[in-house]
Amino acid sequence: MGAQVRFEDRTWQVTALVDGRVYLAAGDGATGCVLAARLVAADGFEVVGRAAPQVPAAAVWADVPLPARERAMAWLRHIREVETGLPGGPGSGGVPRPEYDPQVFTLAEREHAKAKELAGRGWTKVSRPTVQRMRLAYQRQGLLGLVDKRSLRASSPTGRTDERVVAAVLEALRVRRGRSKTTTVQVIELAEQIVAQTHGKGRVTLPARSSLYRLVKALADPAEPPGSPARTATGPDGAGGTAPALRPAERVHVATARLGIEAVGEDGRAVAVSVTCALDGATGCVLAAVLHPQQAAPVELSVLLAEMAVPRTARPGWREMLRAAHEALPLPQRLMPLDARIEAAVARPAALPQTLVFDPAAAAVTPWFLAVCESLGVSLEAAPVRRRGLHRVAGETVQTLGGLFTRHCADLAGARGVVHPSDSAGRQAEAFFSLPHLRDVLDEWITARWHTRPQQALRHPLLPKAALGPQEMWRVLLGVAGSVPVPLSGQDFAELLPVQRQAVTESGIRLGGRRYDHECLDEHRGRARPTTDDGRWEVHHHPYDMRQIYIRLPDGLLHEIPWTEHAHALRPFDDAVRRRTGQILAARSDPPGHPPPAGGGPEREAGAPVPEPGEQGLVADPQPSGGTPWVPDGTGQAGTLWDAWAEAEQW
Repeated sequence: MGAQVRFEDRTWQVTALVDGRVYLAAGDGATGCVLAARLVAADGFEVVGRAAPQVPAAAVWADVPLPARERAMAWLRHIREVETGLPGGPGSGGVPRPEYDPQVFTLAEREHAKAKELAGRGWTKVSRPTVQRMRLAYQRQGLLGLVDKRSLRASSPTGRTDERVVAAVLEALRVRRGRSKTTTVQVIELAEQIVAQTHGKGRVTLPARSSLYRLVKALADPAEPPGSPARTATGPDGAGGTAPALRPAERVHVATARLGIEAVGEDGRAVAVSVTCALDGATGCVLAAVLHPQQAAPVELSVLLAEMAVPRTARPGWREMLRAAHEALPLPQRLMPLDARIEAAVARPAALPQTLVFDPAAAAVTPWFLAVCESLGVSLEAAPVRRRGLHRVAGETVQTLGGLFTRHCADLAGARGVVHPSDSAGRQAEAFFSLPHLRDVLDEWITARWHTRPQQALRHPLLPKAALGPQEMWRVLLGVAGSVPVPLSGQDFAELLPVQRQAVTESGIRLGGRRYDHECLDEHRGRARPTTDDGRWEVHHHPYDMRQIYIRLPDGLLHEIPWTEHAHALRPFDDAVRRRTGQILAARSDPPGHPPPAGGGPEREAGAPVPEPGEQGLVADPQPSGGTPWVPDGTGQAGTLWDAWAEAEQW
C-alpha cells in the first residue's frame, strides 16, 4: 500500500488491498479497482521507482571462470554486511558487528570499515572507493556485477590452470575447512592426492608449488583462510522448528507425489507418472505443477520457478496452445468451458517466491540457478533430512492432491468404459492418456477443483470454524500482508528454461525427435552462430512441454518456435482411440500365443464393415522392439499404434 504503479498508460497510487483486489487512485482524482492477479499480469505494468529483477543469462554465468565466481560470492557476503549489517542479508538472523551496525554508523563509515578489514585480511588494492564501486555494481547488475571483468575476457573458462586442479583444490579446502591446525601446504598436498586418485598418477600436470600457493589463496574464502575455525550459520531451534509462513509466496515448498495412474509414453508403452508441485506454505495454492514419469531425472528448480513466477496469460503463445489442447477432450468431460478457463487462469496466483524450500534428493539445483536466485532475491532452503517440519506437511498435502487427481482420472476412465485395473491386462488397458493430454487435465483440475476446494488446514484466525479454499486464502492474506508479490514478465519464462545448443538446418530445429520451425529462422537456416565455437544456437526448452521452444537470435531476444505437429499432438486421442490404445497395450503385455481382445475398441453397429489398417493414407511405423505386434481381426497382418488410430477414426 502506498506504492505507485503504471497501469493502462497512467500512474496510480495503491490506496487499499481488500480481498485480492487493488484499489487505485490517480493524480487527477480518478479511482479504480482491479483484481491483483490481473493487475500484475497486464501489459506495461510496473512499480514506479522499483528496478525490475533481471534473470542472468545462463551462457554468461557459465563462461565466468570458477575462481572469479568464488571471489564474487566472497564479495557478496561483504557487500551485504555493509548494506544491512549481516553477511547473510536481511532476515538471516544474528547480531551485526559493532562497526557495521546501521543504527550507529553511516553507509560511508561502514564502507571505510570494510575496506580496512579486507586490507587487514590480505586483500590487495582495497579502499573505500573500491568497496563503494562494488556495492553500486551489485545494485546495477546483481551478482555478475561483482565478477572481475578481466576474467570475462579470458580465452579459457578456467584461466591458465587446469580445471581438474582447480576442482581438486576446492575439494581439499572443503575437506580441511574448520580444522584449526590446517596449513596451506596440507591443502596443496591433499589436492595432489585427490588429482592422483581421481585421474591417475602422472596424468594431470600440476603447476609449480608457487602457483599452487597463489591458487589456494585465490580460492580460499578471505573470511575463512586455511587454519581458521569454520563459521556455522544459525539455524532454527530444534524444538520450535521453522516459523510458519504468514504472507503469500513467503515460503514455497517443492514436493513430489506418485500418482496411481499410468499414461502412454512417447514410445507407446505405459509409464508410471508422478507430479512435482510448488505449494505455497501460507495459502495451499499450487503455484506450479509438473507431470513427469517416475523414473525420470529430478525436476530442475529453474523450470518450477518459471512456472510459478510467470502468469500463464503472459507466456508466449499460451492462449493458442490452450485452445488446441481444449479441443482434444469433448466439453461434457471438461470441468469448465474454454472462456471460463481462461478467466480462471487470469486470477490464478503467480508470484516470485521469497524462500524456496526443497528436498535436495528430489530437485536439481545448478550453479546457474543459484545465480538466478541471487539476482531475483530468492532464498533457497534445503529441508533437513531428519526433521522435515512444515516441509513434511507440504509433502503430505501434495500426496493428498495426487490421490484426488487419480480419483478424477479414474472417473474419466469409468465414464468411457475402460477396463478396471483388476489384473495385469486391465492395468495396461487403463493407460489411455498421453503425457501431454494428462498434463492438460491436471492443469484444468487444479484451476477448477483444487484451488476452490475448502481445506481443513486453511482457517483464518478470526474464523476458526470456516475452512477456506486455497484461492480464497490467497485473497485473504493479500489484504492482511498489505502487499502483492509481483511476478516476472513473459520473456523471463523462456529465459529460465534449460538451455541446449542446437543447429539451425534447412528444415528448422531438431530436438528430442521433433521438428520445430518458424519464418523467423529463414535468414539463419544452415548458418552457424558467429559468436560460438561450435556454431550452434542457444535454444531454451521446457523438458515437460514439447509444444514450442525458444531460440536466441542475433537481436539478443528469445523467439518462440512452435512444434510443426503441435496441432495434431492431442487430437488423435479421442474416445475411440483411447479404448483401442488400452487394448493394444494390454496385448503387448500378454504371454506369447495369447490372442488380443476380440472386437477391438468400441462396439460396431450390426453389419458395419471392418476397415483395413493403414487406410486414409497413414504410413505404419516400425514395430517397437520387445513388443507383441497387434494383429487386426480377420486380416492376419501385423499393425502398429498408428493403424489403430486410423481404424478408430474410421469407426
